[in-house]
Amino acid sequence: MKVAIVHYWLVGMRGGEKVVEALCNLYPEADIFTHAYAPEAISPAINAHRVHTSFISKLPRATTKYKSYLPLMPMALEQLDLRGYDLIISSESGPAKGIIPPSDAVHICYCHSPMRYIWNMYHDYRERTGLLTRMLMPPLAHYVRNWDAISAGRVQEFVANSATVARRIETYYHRPAAVIHPPVDTAAFERVSSEEIGDYHLMVGELVRYKRPELAIDAFNRLRKPLVVIGGGEMLRELRDRAGPHVTMLGPQPFDVLKHHYARCRGLIFPGEEDFGIVPVEAMASGRPVIAYGKGGVTETVIDGVTGSFFHEQSVDALIDAIHRCEALAPDPARMVRRAAEFGVDRFSDEIGQFIDSVLKGRGLSPDRIQREPGRAYLVQ
Repeated sequence: MKVAIVHYWLVGMRGGEKVVEALCNLYPEADIFTHAYAPEAISPAINAHRVHTSFISKLPRATTKYKSYLPLMPMALEQLDLRGYDLIISSESGPAKGIIPPSDAVHICYCHSPMRYIWNMYHDYRERTGLLTRMLMPPLAHYVRNWDAISAGRVQEFVANSATVARRIETYYHRPAAVIHPPVDTAAFERVSSEEIGDYHLMVGELVRYKRPELAIDAFNRLRKPLVVIGGGEMLRELRDRAGPHVTMLGPQPFDVLKHHYARCRGLIFPGEEDFGIVPVEAMASGRPVIAYGKGGVTETVIDGVTGSFFHEQSVDALIDAIHRCEALAPDPARMVRRAAEFGVDRFSDEIGQFIDSVLKGRGLSPDRIQREPGRAYLVQ
């Protein structure tokens, strides 16, 4: 069985790339197709595969300005030659599923979200851009949106990374989707004794506007309590200027530093709405509670009143109230670790592998040449 994995771009190791990594381990002979590829920023598990790129990779500064080439990506995808592949798995939140599959191939799309910048967050993105981009966005987004809806018809089966995303797929593509949560390497995080817990809260993630990081900055400025912020992004400089003396902006940090702070913070602050939200699971894997905006994928991972607390209005007052409620809870670290373990890598590999096998069998194709072990698969030669 010849397998292709299509991913929007490979320029860093975030949640989408962790899914690709798990799929690479599941299908070690698979080829990968993508728009832009920076091998130095990608894991060895992915780099071990043969990676094909679209013509986007040949454009200037493709690995950093790839989003600027969004209008060209539909054409680029349709030029990828996937003849001879039996199984195609597209990993979608940027343009990936719009390839032209062979008529006898099975195409399964693992959807992190329909493209946010043309669907559910279109108006948010547009109002925060410059004048020229704001003028160009309507016609360009209209074109990409129509192509995106049409290209959904090239997918046999959708898998969503959360029930939140499954509802978007139903709304925008009028297609049902199975829900399989993405893999989180929960075993990679450490737990420490209560004596080692610090007096600070933690916020982790890319500092972009839809994640609402300014809510956390403003809340801890008002509380005059310590907050540590780890992450880079377009808002880093602005938030550094906004931060008071109790807020420490560390910028991007290596995993060891991130792991250290996860384990020793009083709790994670998560003020934005995410499709799934790997960061809250990582915090729980470290035995720490989560204070989160109660909308989106976090409602499927964090248990309000047990492993953290939710606030239901994106305001400083609501966030401060949730912080106080979480402190009164005194959540059990062992309970949080057990909850996080429900979203581990082996669970994802088993669930996605079983789903793909069932689709292949349902379409009269035999997956017998793929043998599986828990969390692992290999092709029988």
